[in-house]
Amino acid sequence: MEGNQNEEKTTVEQFGAAKAETKDGTIYMLTIVGQIEGHQLLPETTKTTKYEHILPLLASIEESDEISGLLLLLNTVGGDIEAGLAIAELIAGMKKPTVSLVLGGGHSIGVPLAVAAKRSFIANSACMTIHPVRMTGVIVSSPQTYRYFSRVQDSIVDFVTAHSAISREDFLRYMMATDEMATDVGTVVYGKEAVSCGLIDSLGTLGNALDCLHELIQKEN
Repeated sequence: MEGNQNEEKTTVEQFGAAKAETKDGTIYMLTIVGQIEGHQLLPETTKTTKYEHILPLLASIEESDEISGLLLLLNTVGGDIEAGLAIAELIAGMKKPTVSLVLGGGHSIGVPLAVAAKRSFIANSACMTIHPVRMTGVIVSSPQTYRYFSRVQDSIVDFVTAHSAISREDFLRYMMATDEMATDVGTVVYGKEAVSCGLIDSLGTLGNALDCLHELIQKEN
């Protein structure tokens, strides 16, 4: 018993994850918070989600006979594009029931992560920032760099529109808006608007997300 408790404590501390035994099976609850860390290490003072932890964890959840469904709890400012898309692609490719819940914020690359689940929820007070691809550091100013940015942005737009009900035109309009943010291009959408535009499936909180996940598990069984 003590060994199991220590293992659960380690899982929560290291991955921000926990398991719950329910009448429909075991639900794995995984948090994606702070900044999505990619190939570069971020400062220790920055709260991060490390893709090298999440990728094998998702694969093991999909293969586990003990786990019936996955609940993703999102409160992220975004982060590394490739790492975020890699996580989103794995979630989208899972056969097991998956439900996401945006709490606080699901910004930038957090948008593909939110829509990757089979059903997505957002709290009324939560918000999501949609903006063009940005990169920091030294870049080469050339047509090839511009085309690379354009192709990366297209891949994000394609993923989001394929896994949600928002149209490509509306998503690009949000992305390129110039009158919504004081110092940037893009749009911040809150709970109700995220649902009304088709980006997120439903407005709700933890109870709603869990009820939906139980329904998906029951259908799967």
